[in-house]
Formats: sequence, structure tokens, C-alpha cells
Amino acid sequence: MNMTRRSHLKLLGASGLVAASGAPLFADSHAAAEPMEHTVQMLNQDPDNPRARQVFSPRILHVQPGDTVNFVSTDRGHNSQSDEDMMPEGGNAWEGDINGDVSVTFDVEGAYGYYCTPHRSAGMVGLILVGNELANYEAIKDVRQRGQAKKIYDEIFAEADALESALGVSPDLLRAADGMFPIAVFQQTGTADLAETIAAGIGYDI
Repeated sequence: MNMTRRSHLKLLGASGLVAASGAPLFADSHAAAEPMEHTVQMLNQDPDNPRARQVFSPRILHVQPGDTVNFVSTDRGHNSQSDEDMMPEGGNAWEGDINGDVSVTFDVEGAYGYYCTPHRSAGMVGLILVGNELANYEAIKDVRQRGQAKKIYDEIFAEADALESALGVSPDLLRAADGMFPIAVFQQTGTADLAETIAAGIGYDI
């Protein structure tokens, strides 16, 4: 069965919520499940925002320890490389070849910044949040960025912080299969408009 992004978002929201009994907003079913694979495309142009060029899609991804992220060179001229200044202690570094795909399995929880080597200053950067303990999340915000990378990271962190503010929980509690967050949470908390704005910013239709 093919599932649209809209229906996938709603399904995630419905399955991630729990009854109003003081339990966590998001069940930890993924943590107990088999490791998952996720895809990040390397693109010359954002298909949902023609003015955005040299992009990773999605540029924010939340996964669980043991999951694998496949960086796919959909368009030529790109690669994915971890930023050594934006990784948790003990996290695995990676460096993909130009025009090449690279797969990375994340075993250490934390926040990981990464970039495209030839287009870093043009703002081709991304963020992966792994697991529930993002001990280095605040620290990586202070890493110095150059060119458009600073602007894009400011947007990325603003999106994560907006989610935290809207829901009253930290970004590491947001459950998101393939980088998609549960829209039903926003609908029930009266922040659906904010959710749509953020989703549009990261290239998802709601």
C-alpha cells in the first residue's frame, strides 16, 4: 500500500500519542523495534522550494540508535561528511565521496551536524538527532559557521526549538520516522499552524 506523506504524518501522530494519564507524549515503540533505514537525498534544488539550492532533503532527521541513514547522491556534485565539531563523544564520523552514496549507522545518541564538502559555504548542511539523550545539542549551536551555513543552521535550530516551545518537551523526545513529526500532537495542542509552517520549511506537505 502506498502512503502519502500526509497520511503517514497522521498515522505517526495517532500511534505516537498516549492517553492523557501523565504518560510521555510519545511511546518508545521504535526503540524496542528492529533498526530502521532512512534516506537523505543530496539535491541541486529543493523540489518544494525552487529558490533553495544545494540542499539535503530532509535537512533534519530524527532516528534511534542502531538506525542507518543512507545519503543518496540524487544529483551529481555532492557528498555527505560529518562535522567533527558537531558530534557527540564517541560518535562515528563519516566522509562520502563526491557523487557517491554513503550509509551511516548511528550507535551513539546525540546531535550530529554534517555538510556537503564543496557546498558547505553555500548552506548545504544538515542535522541528525539520534535517540533520546542529546547531551551535545546546545553545544553544537555555538559552533562557528561560515557563509550560508550559518543562516541554514540558524533556521534548523529555530525549527527544533519551536517544536520544543510548542510542545513543552525537548527536541529529543520528538518521534519522527524518516524525519516526519506527528502532526496529531500539534492538532491536539492547538499548534497545527506552527506545525504546518515548520513542515513547509523542511519540505513536507501536511
